[in-house]
Amino acid sequence: MNLCKKKTKIYFNDEAYCILNNYLVNQEYDQKNVFILVDDITYKHCFPIILSHVKFLNKSRIIKIRTGEKEKNIYTCIKICKFLEKFKATRKSLIINVGGGVITDIGGFVASIFKRGIPFINIPTTLLGMVDASIGYKTGVNLDSIKNEIGTFHIPELLIIDSLFLNTLSRIEIISGIAEMLKHGLIADKNFWIYINKFKVKIMEKNKEISDELIKKSIFIKNRIVTQDPKEKGLRKILNFGHTIGHALESYFMNKNTNTIKKEKILHGIAVAYGMIYESWISHKINGLPMVDYKEIQYSISSFYPKKKYVLSSLDVEKLFMIMEHDKKNEKNNIIFSLINRIGECSYNCEVPFSLIKESLLKCEF
Repeated sequence: MNLCKKKTKIYFNDEAYCILNNYLVNQEYDQKNVFILVDDITYKHCFPIILSHVKFLNKSRIIKIRTGEKEKNIYTCIKICKFLEKFKATRKSLIINVGGGVITDIGGFVASIFKRGIPFINIPTTLLGMVDASIGYKTGVNLDSIKNEIGTFHIPELLIIDSLFLNTLSRIEIISGIAEMLKHGLIADKNFWIYINKFKVKIMEKNKEISDELIKKSIFIKNRIVTQDPKEKGLRKILNFGHTIGHALESYFMNKNTNTIKKEKILHGIAVAYGMIYESWISHKINGLPMVDYKEIQYSISSFYPKKKYVLSSLDVEKLFMIMEHDKKNEKNNIIFSLINRIGECSYNCEVPFSLIKESLLKCEF
């Protein structure tokens, strides 16, 4: 498949369901060859809404897995593949992923490997899934506590966005998704950064009208980047800003065997938000990010997110660094970051020494 020639078609709200209906009818799928991947929560709260709009799915096969990041592993994928095989799925079968980033990552990965590739559609139900996880052709699962270590590139046929699903989310899940939106402004669009901060109060109140506009703008920023560089050979790497440290924090707090701080796990978006503060500080030291920009970033992100509940020791930092050594961006045994030059502009392939990473993790206060 040539990723440069095929692009995901993205549709919103009522129009999206009309497009999905037409797609299913015109493709002439056997209803028994359509599989819906859900978790416990989306099966109860989201799938009935989709079914009310798309009656065609009434006789589809439901694949239900447990909710949570723990399910994002190769063993879950094998179970799903066995289910598909049991019900005689073919290369012309279709998987529709209904859920957050865990579901779209797992479902997309299974679609990419089952019979060497079958089509799939993403219907993200979380803010994080809408603006990040479901866009950009990446699929994958974790290897133990290492995030997205196993994965492929596979393009969804359609991306269906229904902002009403946001009403099912808790406040912490909403602000977790906002991290990726803030990142899109920081790396590629200063006006969007200003815009999202301007409506901070309404965003925190989950105002639907504001959310729709913000979601669309955020999706279009990411989609513009990934269509220029589908396989992350260059420009697309800027989307990793905040993720080198963010993923390490997320993995560290997920793994109770290595976590010496004994604190609760950190949601992906919050880990990325913290990662962006640390990496903005590194950007100031290496890329010349003006101190006034760093202070603005630190203040803005801190006002969206709860104060961090942990204090890192030198031992914690060394263990975090060991996790970063597995980061997919690394080259020639060097830890590679994407760092911002100023708000709205980002560089990639930036080598950062351990001493500076350690300094940021121990000295940044927020």
